[in-house]
This record gives sequence, structure tokens and C-alpha cells, in this order.
Amino acid sequence: MYQVGSKLTEAAEEIEKLKNIPRDVFIRAVCDSIAGAYRKKTKLLPTDSINVQHDEETGELGIFVPKTVVKEVTDETREISLAEALEYIPDVVEGEILELDVTPEDFAEFGRIAASTAKQIMTQRIREAEKMNLKQEFESKRNTTVAGTIKRIEYTIRGQPNVVVDLGNFDVHLPMRQQLPKENYKVGNRIKVYVYEYREDRRVPLIIASHTHEDLVRELFEIEVPEIEDNTVEIRSIAREAGQRTKVAVISTSDDIDPVGACIGARGSRIQNVLSELRNEKIDIVRFSEDPVDYISNALSPAEVVTVALFDDNEGKRAEVTVAADQLSLAIGRGGQNVRLAAKLTGWKIDIKELAGSAAPVEEPEDLAAEETEAVVEEAVAVVEETEAVVEEAVAVVEETVAVVEETVAVVEETEAAKVDTDGESEVSDEVEPVVAEAITE
Repeated sequence: MYQVGSKLTEAAEEIEKLKNIPRDVFIRAVCDSIAGAYRKKTKLLPTDSINVQHDEETGELGIFVPKTVVKEVTDETREISLAEALEYIPDVVEGEILELDVTPEDFAEFGRIAASTAKQIMTQRIREAEKMNLKQEFESKRNTTVAGTIKRIEYTIRGQPNVVVDLGNFDVHLPMRQQLPKENYKVGNRIKVYVYEYREDRRVPLIIASHTHEDLVRELFEIEVPEIEDNTVEIRSIAREAGQRTKVAVISTSDDIDPVGACIGARGSRIQNVLSELRNEKIDIVRFSEDPVDYISNALSPAEVVTVALFDDNEGKRAEVTVAADQLSLAIGRGGQNVRLAAKLTGWKIDIKELAGSAAPVEEPEDLAAEETEAVVEEAVAVVEETEAVVEEAVAVVEETVAVVEETVAVVEETEAAKVDTDGESEVSDEVEPVVAEAITE
């Protein structure tokens, strides 16, 4: 036996705190690694038994190998001579198998290769223990919503962000397709995620969580609405386009409780908590009905439905819904989102048709504002064009005036040259003055 003292036990306790690996599992991993090193050193086969034991009370560790008692030893690793065996057990006979202590005085004699083997085996055992713990944690949290903190953000080879969320005992990964569109995930932020998948197709297994899963909405409502948790109100169906809009169909088992009002809460307090977690994603609470006509009509809210015709033929379950002209765009929704979610919620293929002879849709305030803005812009352009014409006309007048002044100056110079009177005045000067006065006036 080899004396290791309390070091192995202390190391096992430390590993248990850090990695949540049970102490016994770690000690067993150490014993298996020592057995592997001994097997490597003595070249024993995998079928050969090697037993490594650790005594926590005495702090001793020993390697025990079964050996057969023979008269003449031909294989020292598997056999022991009868004479040597009699020293241990006086009444031993040939052919018996004895489990003998073969612990070396110094494990350094195992050599570098055997030590490397021990390290590999120990690492493998610890990794297997971590996988087992991770799988147990997953099973305990599977299909539930758990709150955590964003630990880090990793990027794949393609540059896609992978959000790692710390849930306390383990981490979960939020791949890009499980993230809300346009959501800005930051390290340190608190977040609630839906745990739903365990992947073991790689060296390090992963637990996949989602921020887009439909059941995340269900779990959030169960947290916020006590009537759902005690089954007084039941969520029958959910249709979701994450980050944009969600429709939830609810029904009450009690006539005294309004399922829609229970989910919304006083002044919207309950649904507001759900909205804040989903980053203000639009949520429609729909009253479920066993009557497909009522159910489809409710699912298309906020549009008002005139008629619903049901067909169950080769094309499957199909509904033709008629709405007024001013409700058509509302029933279809932006990009067909409203009717698409209603179809997914009810399980019926829905075709929207306009009611014949209904009033034309009233222009939306946004359209009117756009038209008014366009008219103002056109008027402004006209004013600018008119201003440009006035400026051009003024420039022409200035140019004409400059030409007249230049002509007048030329006449004055010619007149000065023609003076002949001694008193500095002439008849020509009298003719020039009216011309200059006319130029100045212009």
C-alpha cells in the first residue's frame, strides 16, 4: 500500500465544489488511471483484472492483481510460485488464485509513458462525469423557462453570434436562429430562456436554449397568470413569429373567469411583464372556441369578420372568410402576417375575400399626411421656380441699366472734347443734360 494521506480526499472535495463532480467519482477516476498506468507498464491485457483501492481512513492506496499459484513461474505478472505463496498462506495449494498487493514503493518507476496513460484515463473519466452531470441538469430543466445571466458572446466561423447564458449550475447556448431578430444581447444582462435540447454530437456536449420558442410564451404566461398555473385558464394554442407578433388562444374552465381578461390583468399589468421579457413583441390574446367559425373569427382579430365558410375536401381543412373592404388590409396584416398566424393558430387554411358591394377603404391618416406633404412640396417647388424667374428678370434689367450708363459716359466724354466756348459752356452741353437725367431715372 502507498501512503497518500489526505491529499487525494482534499483534491476530490475541491473538484466537487468547482465542477460539481461527486467526490467518489473523482477518486474512482484516479484509481482507474493508476490501474491503466500499471497495465501499460506490465503489458497486461484488457481482460486481465486489476483492482486499485483507496482507504480514506488510513489514506493508503494499493494496487491488487490476481495471480495463479504454480510450481514454476513462466509469467511473473500473472503467476506466483508455490513457495512464495506459502509465505502468505500456509495451506495454499497449487492452482489457487491469490489477489496480491503489487503497489510500488515509488510510482515514479511507472515511467513517463505510463504516467501519460494515467493522465489520459483520468481526463476521460472526469469528462464523462461532467457529461453525466450536464445531462442530469438538462433533464431536470428540460422544457422549462429558466432565468440566467448572459455570460459571454461567441462567434462562429461564419461570424454568427452564439450567446452563452449562465443558469447557475450549468451554461446554455443560444444559437443565432434561437435569438430574437434585431435584439441586442449584452454580457451581464438578465434573460429568461426556454431549455429544450441536449446535443451530444461533439466532444463537449451542449444544452440548447431558445428565445424564440412558442413554449417560452406559454411558460411566461404560466409565471404571470395564476389562473393558468392552477388550470382554471388553459392555453390551447400558440402561433408565433418571434420578435414581431404572437397569437395565444385561451379558454376558461370556469364561467366566472374571463380567460382573456385574466391573461391581460388589471390595466395590462400581467401581459406587460410578458411583453417586457419578449422586448415588446405584439401579443394577441384570442378566445378559443370549439366552433371553428367562432374560433377563426376570433383568431383574425382585430379585423371584423362578416362570414366564414368551411370546406373539408381534398385540399384539407379550408376556410373562406369574407370581410368588409375597410377590414381587408387589417385581416390580412402586414405581409400577410395576421392571416398567416391565424391559420397556424387554428389549423385551418384561411382565404380572405372582400365583401361584394362594400364601401371602399377609407384612406388611412398616414396616407392623407403623405398626400398633404407631397402637395406642400410641390407648392414649394413652384415658389422656387417663380423666384428664379424673378431673379433672372432683375439681372436682365441690371445688365440693361449698365449698358445705358456706359453709353452715357461715352457721350459725356465726347461732349467734353467738343467744348469751344470760353466760359466753359456750349450748346452741346445743353443737349447732354437731358440724356444723363434720363439714364439716372432708368
